[in-house]
Amino acid sequence: MEDVKARLIARARLEGFDACHICRPWDVPEVPPRLTAFLEAGYHGQMEWLADRSHWRGNPAALWPEARSVIVLGESYTPDVDPMETLLQNNAGTVSVYAKNRDYHDLVKKRLKRLARWLIGQSGGEVKVFVDTAPVPEKPLGQAAGLGWQGKHTNLVSRNLGSWFFIGSVFTTLNLPADQAEVDHCGSCRACLDICPTDAFPKPYQLDARRCISYLTIEHKGPVDEVLRPLMGNRIYGCDDCLAVCPWNKFAVAAREIGYHARPELEAPSLAALVLLDDAGFRLFFSGSPIKRIGRDRFIRNVLYAIGNSGNPSLTDAAQKLTEDPASEVADAARWAVMRLKPAANGMV
Repeated sequence: MEDVKARLIARARLEGFDACHICRPWDVPEVPPRLTAFLEAGYHGQMEWLADRSHWRGNPAALWPEARSVIVLGESYTPDVDPMETLLQNNAGTVSVYAKNRDYHDLVKKRLKRLARWLIGQSGGEVKVFVDTAPVPEKPLGQAAGLGWQGKHTNLVSRNLGSWFFIGSVFTTLNLPADQAEVDHCGSCRACLDICPTDAFPKPYQLDARRCISYLTIEHKGPVDEVLRPLMGNRIYGCDDCLAVCPWNKFAVAAREIGYHARPELEAPSLAALVLLDDAGFRLFFSGSPIKRIGRDRFIRNVLYAIGNSGNPSLTDAAQKLTEDPASEVADAARWAVMRLKPAANGMV
């Protein structure tokens, strides 16, 4: 199987992946106790699916008992510019790097399926592919396979790819040679912990999703706690701060997939333009984007929080028009934004 593995790695590279490593489905015994502690602390917030599928996420071997190997793949989406530059612009929103163009789920899954079909054609066996949409603990499996290690911000970090890469996996019944697990290389660094605007890390290697801006802008339904809203700044979809400051990014490689390069209109999207989107306009503007899945109401809620944090009185009228929006979360956010901007409009900032 060593020859099969060598050819697999070469094929993965041809398909567009930047890294290919292998582990066993049962190589993550630390996951069940960590997941239990996470859920018992309530750190998952409204993500009930984590609790509902914990028996699978905690034990990848139970997801498909016949599997003997997990092929873990990494694909770079490294940005061309500093993703934190827009945080200082009071007329623009900040969108997480991974969401500035095509939905990575579609792009990565197509590559995984092509690679899986190739593997079957070469060596037989059965396969199943996963990319962030099933109860698979990708990051622990990535560490077990040697792709990287879970840093203090709980994301996977690679000595060869830095922080900017997607993870996909192929489960197979083939018994492929496993790689050595990666070890922690964070050392005494705590840049990712100190940069977090909402203090979402109770301690290193632990995340309270209820305070994480990525969770708040994407997963959280309804109004966000008013204490947290000012801390969100102009982040309207996701947050990259803890990834962006990681010193291991000096080893990041350029994204080869054109679909990961930012659309010009999402590099520093205009808050004044975005807040005008109705449901049809939202769906059209974000067609093919991962942003589409959160829906117009949640997205406009986020935009209004950014407007409220902008200190830009020229945006007051746009927010005022949505104070009676049929969506209660939008109307609430609009009233909050107007209240925040009134002092700016009166020169009292």
